[in-house]
Amino acid sequence: MKAKAWQALSDAGKEYKDYAARLGRRLPRLKSLTQALVDRRGGPSYLVKHPVLYNGALDDLESGSDIRLILVADNPGRREQEQGRYLVGPSGKIAESFFKKNPELGIDFRANVIILNKTPIHTPRTAELRELGRSGGAETEKALCESQRFMAETIYRFHTALSPIPVWIIGYSEMKKGGVFEVFTESLRELYAKRPARKKEIFLFRHFSMNQFTIDLKRQMRDKEDTASALDRIGAAYRQKILGWE
Repeated sequence: MKAKAWQALSDAGKEYKDYAARLGRRLPRLKSLTQALVDRRGGPSYLVKHPVLYNGALDDLESGSDIRLILVADNPGRREQEQGRYLVGPSGKIAESFFKKNPELGIDFRANVIILNKTPIHTPRTAELRELGRSGGAETEKALCESQRFMAETIYRFHTALSPIPVWIIGYSEMKKGGVFEVFTESLRELYAKRPARKKEIFLFRHFSMNQFTIDLKRQMRDKEDTASALDRIGAAYRQKILGWE
């Protein structure tokens, strides 16, 4: 990538890493609150290591990295907070498998994709962000909203540095009004109002978890339609539905 793009990407990545570290320090109770969520849920227990998680895979980027896609997931889950990287659990394995099975897309999931989240705050399940906010009180609620605004800004900066490049936002159900990620959605709308032409590079899809993404793609594919065309059409339709962008 060009030197200017690399510098912009590096600056945004550094600020993101610093922000995640600061947020963790600001919320010293977050680790115990998240551990309580884990212990209450009745499933397999695990130790919460990183209640706020920066994607360590970004540290592997170099000026010669061939980035072809920015992918935005929800928030770090169990495997992510254990390994310090995003989308390394079951959903990540499904995503990696999808791109391997569709080589015509020309994307190596681990080499050509930058993975970001709507918030860097970990919960066992995304919907439990609401419970985390309630249990942590006003300070935690404020941090959850602030983190969504920060991540929207970070995504916008990464996109601006690398454009033209597609941005896939995976998991749109909680982006609607009243959803967990309503603040993230509104922040995106405000940011992209500055660069309306880039809206067409944003695509929304079902989540990779439980193979929702692939099932939805197969269900909506038209006769004789290639995968890339179907993805563009489906992702644009969900973009219009959730963000109101043609």
